[in-house]
Amino acid sequence: MASIPEKPLILIDGSSYLYRAYHAAPNFTNADGEPTGAVYGVINMIKSLLRQVETDHIAVIFDAKGKTFRDDIYPEYKANRPPMPDDLRSQIEPLHALIKAMGLPLIAIEGVEADDVIGTLATQASKAGMPVLISTGDKDMAQLVDENVTLINTMTNVIMDPQGVVDKFEIGPELIIDYLALMGDKVDNIPGVPGVGEKTAKALLQGIGSLDEIYANLDAIAPLGFRGSKTMAKKLVEHKENAYLSYTLATIKLDVPLDLAPEQLVKGDTDTDTLMSLYTKLAFKRWIDELKRGGSETTVSATADASEDEEEIEIAAIDRSGYEIVLTEAAFNAWLETLEKADVVAFDTETDGLDYMTANLVGVSFAVEEGKAAYVPVAHDYLDAPAQLDRDWVLEKLKPLLESPTKAKVGQNLKFDASILARYDIAMAGIRYDTMLASYVFNSVNGRHDMDSLAQRYLNHNTIGFEEIAGKGKKQLTFNQIDLDVAGPYAAEDADVTLRLHNVLDKKLSATPSLRTVYDDIEVPLVPVLSKMERTGVLIDSAKLLEQSAQLDTRLKELEKEAYDIAGEEFNLSSPKQLQAILFEKMGLPVLKKTPSGTPSTNEEVLQELALDYPLPKCILEYRGLAKLKSTYTDKLPKMVNPATKRVHTSYHQAVTATGRLSSTDPNLQNIPIRNQEGRRIRQAFVAPEGYKVLAVDYSQIELRIMAHLSGDQALLDAFAHGKDIHSATAAEVMGVDIAEVSSEQRRRAKAINFGLIYGMRAFGLAKQLGIPRGEAQDYMNTYFQRYPGVMEYMERTRTQATETGYVETLFGRRLYLPEIKSRNGMRRKAAERAAINAPMQGTAADIIKKAMILVAEWVDQQGDDVRMLMQVHDELVFEVREEKLLDIEAKICEIMASAANLDVPLVAEAGHGDSWDEAH
Repeated sequence: MASIPEKPLILIDGSSYLYRAYHAAPNFTNADGEPTGAVYGVINMIKSLLRQVETDHIAVIFDAKGKTFRDDIYPEYKANRPPMPDDLRSQIEPLHALIKAMGLPLIAIEGVEADDVIGTLATQASKAGMPVLISTGDKDMAQLVDENVTLINTMTNVIMDPQGVVDKFEIGPELIIDYLALMGDKVDNIPGVPGVGEKTAKALLQGIGSLDEIYANLDAIAPLGFRGSKTMAKKLVEHKENAYLSYTLATIKLDVPLDLAPEQLVKGDTDTDTLMSLYTKLAFKRWIDELKRGGSETTVSATADASEDEEEIEIAAIDRSGYEIVLTEAAFNAWLETLEKADVVAFDTETDGLDYMTANLVGVSFAVEEGKAAYVPVAHDYLDAPAQLDRDWVLEKLKPLLESPTKAKVGQNLKFDASILARYDIAMAGIRYDTMLASYVFNSVNGRHDMDSLAQRYLNHNTIGFEEIAGKGKKQLTFNQIDLDVAGPYAAEDADVTLRLHNVLDKKLSATPSLRTVYDDIEVPLVPVLSKMERTGVLIDSAKLLEQSAQLDTRLKELEKEAYDIAGEEFNLSSPKQLQAILFEKMGLPVLKKTPSGTPSTNEEVLQELALDYPLPKCILEYRGLAKLKSTYTDKLPKMVNPATKRVHTSYHQAVTATGRLSSTDPNLQNIPIRNQEGRRIRQAFVAPEGYKVLAVDYSQIELRIMAHLSGDQALLDAFAHGKDIHSATAAEVMGVDIAEVSSEQRRRAKAINFGLIYGMRAFGLAKQLGIPRGEAQDYMNTYFQRYPGVMEYMERTRTQATETGYVETLFGRRLYLPEIKSRNGMRRKAAERAAINAPMQGTAADIIKKAMILVAEWVDQQGDDVRMLMQVHDELVFEVREEKLLDIEAKICEIMASAANLDVPLVAEAGHGDSWDEAH
């Protein structure tokens, strides 16, 4: 395994860092609303590297402005790349200033790329026998690796020496340029040879040799026997010019004239005053505190800058030497005794798959103190796997502890572990903490909440990646096939890192009581509820769906022909490029919006607007909608039926949406349309078993009721208190008619106003939705705010609070951070303001339905097989209920759901039932 050379010359690919940090880092902004996330990400990676590697020689290299010699050779070079985003461009100057203030040499040479400068310095140093460490995420740099030059990917901590290049690419560093020349590069618009992908390029290089050797031995290609080998020689001859052009473009220049030699690239003194000034302007609070304490610029705080009052937590690098692989009964019993004495047990399962309904348990890991963790393998089945403990024996021993409600467990996504254990007749209890949920509640928009991301964010630790031990693609091993010497540390680390994350995040949540309450009373208690609901699944009538698929297929062919007739030619309706050509070049339709690369957009929003005036966009929209329904539901759902249960089992996700709403995948139940006939027909296939009915209960106009509560507007409160139809009441107020005289069209317009305001719609959007002049829409809105002044006051109050604090809260204290609420970009700031108004309502609705699920599940568990909770979709819960108990159960569930929150207006749950979900809703 490759290692970092001692005291190397470190060459940091600043441009590679910059783009990776921009796309990966949280959306930090300073007090002026200026973006700072990319700056933070780059400096954080540099600090991490400097802490990891001791050196005196270093440089950070960036691309200079303007074109390079490659653009002169090939004008289309990098033509596919969109221009640098404004919010990234604005971060370059402060980033360069910070690097210089840290005392690090910074180089940018006009006319060449950062790669060329790095290549020149690395080659010079290598020839002088000086060890070199290039820090980059760019695969092209592998061509520079030799006995003195090593690559490190700071984001993944993968180190690559010559053998590492062979391990990754299956060819040596000397053939990397040839590899790139054959394959080309879509990102850089290097053409390559059409039809040559990764596998073909490797087959040619491994079987024959370099590009020159391949062209000198074209007859040797066909016998290699790879797919397409018989026609490959002809393709290579046809595209020889492109192949050698690509070779030139992919070759890193090694002779850039430079003012400094490698040995002169020495770290200078830190300019503390400048650093303090820059950190203050950029609002990097952790590093400000570090400087005040006299901390070194080569150390990194373990946490990101999430809030003003966050507690500083120092965390040591993780030592894996305390991990144990448990293979004997005596060792297991000793660990069991330790677990039984512990206040909190970090627990994790390893399985041979990710489907909680079919995956088999391969092993379990646990930790009770940081740095001490164990992995118990029970089903590794490769040929020479060592003797392992019996799975049934291990689970029998663990069952009392796992089922104990008083023994606190912590995990990362414990819902999955609970579902796996349920397959082995273990009803996991004592689910007290979940690090995924803790991170999500602490800040839902601060990046991803998977363990690897959390370990980097809060522990400054790169975990062992699954692909590192299992490989990737078709050759990827399942966990039961992985050698214990690598599987053991991976699994034990999961438990150890989980415990460490818990220790950090638990303190953060406890510092804000409202967040602690959301975590303890809503998110964590929901885990076993969702696990059981997922495992229950829902019955599907596959025959009905397959019949609908055939009908959709017929309609899609009709729409295809209709589109061809309108366009006057055949084209691929699913191809944005072909659609662009038809709509904007051939038919001359107005270009309403452009993609980042400057081409006319054909996204749904654009087509919807064009469809108001032109038939082809309308036809395309219908085609896209039906094609998506067919591929996502009518074709796919029958294939997703579990053979054992005969049901479909979705996966609910608690830590995805910013506002607290649940999402679901495989299948996504949240996106089945309800307002069109095709969507309703899909719901007809969600059926009840014999002797049962489908019961659907949802909250009536919950977000408008929450608006009434939060705004305290007297007219809204009165309308709900007296049971008035809120849309008719709004129509009466805004349009100046008696409520009894409100027409269906007036009610429709009032409904658009009510919901539009919740989502921050402006007059332009309302006019477009209602098909009325903008002035008329503005008059409606002005009158609305005159009749409901409390709503306007609430909106203004919320905008002000969000701007001052950087976040808004739900009724129960859940926070949504708004990093762009002070952005200088007007569109982004307005979008953040709209989110600030909507999030408390949408988030409160999400909290209420979650609280309702917890309460309903507690009652349902006492009813035996009379009722089962099947699905949650937005503000709706779906059940299957024994027919003879239907009315009593329906009434009770409505009662429980109505009691889930105390608002200043009645919380109303309405029910429907039938033989299918469509009939029930």
